[in-house]
Amino acid sequence: MAQAERLLWRAGFGPTPGQAELLASKGLEGAVHSLTRPAGPARLVGPEPTVNGAPLNLPHGWGHDHLWWLDRMVRSDQPLVERIALVWHDWFASSAPDGQGRTIAQSELFRRQGLGSFRELLLGVTSDPAMLVWLNGIFNWKWRPDENYARELMELFTLGADRGAYTEADVREMARALTGWRADWNPQIRHHNFRFDPSFHDTGTKTIFGQSGAFDWRDACRLCCDHPMHASFVVRKLWSYFIPTEPSPGTQADLEALYLREGQVVRPLVEAILKHPDLYEGAPMVKPPVVFAAGLLRSQGRGVTTLSWTWLCEQAGQRLFYPPNVDGWDHGSWLNTTSLRARWLMVTEVLGDRWIDPWSSSRPYSSTEDAGTALGTALRFWGDPVLTRATWDLLLAFASSCIPLTAGSSKQGPYRAMRQNALRQLIAACPDAQVC
Repeated sequence: MAQAERLLWRAGFGPTPGQAELLASKGLEGAVHSLTRPAGPARLVGPEPTVNGAPLNLPHGWGHDHLWWLDRMVRSDQPLVERIALVWHDWFASSAPDGQGRTIAQSELFRRQGLGSFRELLLGVTSDPAMLVWLNGIFNWKWRPDENYARELMELFTLGADRGAYTEADVREMARALTGWRADWNPQIRHHNFRFDPSFHDTGTKTIFGQSGAFDWRDACRLCCDHPMHASFVVRKLWSYFIPTEPSPGTQADLEALYLREGQVVRPLVEAILKHPDLYEGAPMVKPPVVFAAGLLRSQGRGVTTLSWTWLCEQAGQRLFYPPNVDGWDHGSWLNTTSLRARWLMVTEVLGDRWIDPWSSSRPYSSTEDAGTALGTALRFWGDPVLTRATWDLLLAFASSCIPLTAGSSKQGPYRAMRQNALRQLIAACPDAQVC
């Protein structure tokens, strides 16, 4: 069961009630394939997201783009499709200060092509309006080449930095190959009418990776994907999104061979990573903030109904569509004093209307519930998540000692109700709950 839970957190956004048991019954291959090979279009199960009872105002409402995607993470019956889209959003990081609509559309590209050909995905990203604005593609003209996208195409997207895969001359020549994209500007709608204009493209001969030709933007993508150091980069980077320790040399070589043998299609590579023993037997990973938030909501069958999820996730370090820079989010810095407080408040938000009223006269709480029973009840509330023995012991010690010895008989029930509320908060906010 613990392995099924881990798979659902690593390849999605945590289990809904009963989902881990169902997944465990499928066996490893069946469980992985049920996530990586969904049938038909995704279904969003449950009520549409709202803010103060009103529908989202896309693309204009502040933070509504974040809520839109968080809602998909919570309600989609194809969680891996959303999770791989989140991977590509971080990999090909673009921000939305010039318009939410473009980055939302870009996420649809990641959703649509995220498990398909990396080559086709790269072509889609290179010509994508959000990326063309973010990394100056629309200002890269033959008269004034801009090296921004050319550099990141190699450094962050396909080959990696400090590996000897490319030179500064390759960056300059790659920028020439990528010239030709344009867009119009209107103060009301900002950049629009994105297009490739041959008159803005440098048609001359370029030399990239030792090869010469009248290369254009498609050739730029092809040359990167054909580079002998591309497969090793993709394998190691994609692996890191699912497993925190580096693959062994043998595993790295096997996955590179698989990636090339399958024509650089992503799905077989993801399936091999999700089936690898290191995912289930290795070290835990910290849940990214939006994964933690979506998992809380999924575990309680709750939807997105408040703008609070935007600022809570932002305080925790991850607002969707607004990565801090082109390098994406720093996954090694998810936990600090500020972000932990935000995660605590996320739990409080989810529990909002599910607190037990200690002083209810119509539904008085048990005045005799012992500490072990109280802890068991609180764990069942969250679907019996897997806890380390140390955490379980600490929670039990708290449950055993938090009722004041001087409490009179009239306060025994109320204090036990408050203990139950506290245990629910502590279980979902404890260190074990931050990792998977």
